[in-house]
Amino acid sequence: MLVMTLYVVRESSMLWKRVFMETSVELKLLREKWKLLLAGLIFQYIHGLAARGVHYLHRPGPTLQDLGFMILPELGRARGYISETLFTCLFLSFVLWTFHPFVYSSKRFYTVLLWRRVLAFLVASQMLRIVTFYSTQLPGPNYHCREGSELARLPPPESVYEVLLINFPHGVIYGCGDLIFSSHMIFILVFTITYHKYGSNSFIKFVAWVIAIIQSLLIIASRKHYTVDVVVAWYTVNLVVFFIDKKLPEMPDRSVGSQPLLPLSAKEKDGKFREVREDNKLLNGNSVDSADWRPRMQVNGKHEDGKHMHSESAVNGA
Repeated sequence: MLVMTLYVVRESSMLWKRVFMETSVELKLLREKWKLLLAGLIFQYIHGLAARGVHYLHRPGPTLQDLGFMILPELGRARGYISETLFTCLFLSFVLWTFHPFVYSSKRFYTVLLWRRVLAFLVASQMLRIVTFYSTQLPGPNYHCREGSELARLPPPESVYEVLLINFPHGVIYGCGDLIFSSHMIFILVFTITYHKYGSNSFIKFVAWVIAIIQSLLIIASRKHYTVDVVVAWYTVNLVVFFIDKKLPEMPDRSVGSQPLLPLSAKEKDGKFREVREDNKLLNGNSVDSADWRPRMQVNGKHEDGKHMHSESAVNGA
């Protein structure tokens, strides 16, 4: 019993030490990157505001002919929660995974840098989404967006605050008109692609892609989106992530023991390069001064430059 107690105390102290050290490191990164992270979070609100705005333009009509609707039976109002439940579970699982470096000793990335990339992917995809659903408004296929539903049309707003507050969360859950392409699939695909690159468990990677496919089918079955909304999301998000990932600087791999505790800035890298170069010069017997590159000859067991040796020979000859 005493041994078990001591073990628990030791593990707890090591855990809190890891949390403290990781927090201090991440806070240093946050002080550098907070503007980009804040911009990404603010755009999430802008995206919600745009989706709320297009609801005012939505006009209900007959549901369009859709191949997915022909194949998959409708879940209906009673079972529509299945799609949202799966999405919420995957969303929360990904968020928790991004913070695992605070707890586990084995880690591959910095949480701040990872969310910087994730928000960049989300913002780029959401910007394209806003352009597409404002370009053409389709009649919503969900039960609350069809003809006869009181939620299908929004009355003109009585004040600016009514628009800015976006009636959260009711306005988000019962929105209409923001169809092409699926916002749920943007999050699902960005999270899945990110875990596929930075995750370490191959089985979980496989499961994540299977869940992404199941989520796609559930979105269509619940009639939240047309099939085209899901299909467009699959290739658009993958292309967006592919091109933006190439533009962003690669994150340091923390699983490599030689990596520094924090990624070096350009100035620090330049200083470290000069330091290594000067050390190499000293090891090679050269002067630290970059201009002093004259060849040296050995005379009487000592290294002398050619000019000094010539003057000594002239004196001895005299």
